[in-house]
Amino acid sequence: MQDHSHYGVGIDVGTTTVRCVIGYQTESSDAPNIVGVGAVPNSGMRRGVVVNIVSTAEAIDKALEEAERMSGHQVHSAVVSINGVHITAMSSKGVVAVGSQSHDISTDDLIRAEEAATIVQLPANREILQVTPRSYQLDGQENIRDPLGMSGVRLELDAHVITALSPHLKNLVKAVEMTETKARRLVVSGLAAARAVLSVAQMENGVALVDIGGSTTNIAVYEEGDLQHVAVIPIGSMNLTNDLAIGLRTDLDLAEKITLQHVSALRHSSKDQPKTIDLQHNHEKFSFDVQEIDMIVEARLEEIFELIDKELKQIGRSGKLPGGVVLTGGGASLTNIREYAKQQLRLPVRIANLSGFSGISDKVAKPEFAVALGLMMIDLDQNTQTSLRDAHQNGQNSGNKLLSNFLHQTSSVLKKFKP
Repeated sequence: MQDHSHYGVGIDVGTTTVRCVIGYQTESSDAPNIVGVGAVPNSGMRRGVVVNIVSTAEAIDKALEEAERMSGHQVHSAVVSINGVHITAMSSKGVVAVGSQSHDISTDDLIRAEEAATIVQLPANREILQVTPRSYQLDGQENIRDPLGMSGVRLELDAHVITALSPHLKNLVKAVEMTETKARRLVVSGLAAARAVLSVAQMENGVALVDIGGSTTNIAVYEEGDLQHVAVIPIGSMNLTNDLAIGLRTDLDLAEKITLQHVSALRHSSKDQPKTIDLQHNHEKFSFDVQEIDMIVEARLEEIFELIDKELKQIGRSGKLPGGVVLTGGGASLTNIREYAKQQLRLPVRIANLSGFSGISDKVAKPEFAVALGLMMIDLDQNTQTSLRDAHQNGQNSGNKLLSNFLHQTSSVLKKFKP
């Protein structure tokens, strides 16, 4: 086996499911080799945030156990997803003096500029999660992509700063730490999915990543290679299932079966579709009107895609992204969702392609694994992170001090959930 330092581990702590992916990459291979996968239902979260820390920790631990057993690799640290409508983004500028006219811009100068960009007025309960440089300005020269090695006196940075509510952030870190695993870095779900499925060319041309999860939809917009916008909408594919359960007056298990087997994002054609669908569930026969199902689905999808388009309008990119939209998440598996999204967003749309990995890649070749794969790749690819300095690291270190007493008290009960 490879040395553990070559492994990458991603844990996608989703509202409905925790997914873990373990992989490694050799110097002779371009594609990561997937060696461990785990997926376990999660009942400890609501709309992307922890509401039951023990249930969330148990789900994380079981997903890790599955992946560890499969890979033969003991996980000690991982890159973890963070989600929820509490995540917000803003623009910020950082300005630093870098010395004399003959001074060459160094990595230290870039780090200082990033640090200057983080000096923003934030509420006491909010922390900086990530700082992403957009462009630099050096002595008045604008739109510099990489000033490293250039000469100048005054360096300015235009940055995208992502923040999160401290209580939600700390509860997530606690849940991970309770499984004796260190959260090396927290990454917004949409940005992790983008890392797995978007190409450099798409990011240059202008593209939106839309990750339709169980109870949230993540949006990440890139243009000219830079992150332009991040948003989390508090609606996902589970809302569709809940609507069907209410509208058809049936239980959630049967509504989920209808969603997976019979729902189409586009209305069924009356020519080739029977007027009713008949299902067997718990030894009972059920019959549902196709037209009624279509109406329920259409109403919820219309709301989701109106909210997505609203986010694109905020940055003047509604119908104006040459790279189009890439769909990921469980909602991307819905029949005809690509054609529906194309009509609603007036953009080219494709479903994320998760091929190109080696090993047990067939187990992760589904849109719902995009976030976990992206987290694993971020863990592997430490040298090409978008930020020179993980702005959250200081906050996380201080958070770990706060956690120490809590973890000490719970370790006897929750040291490891394994029997």
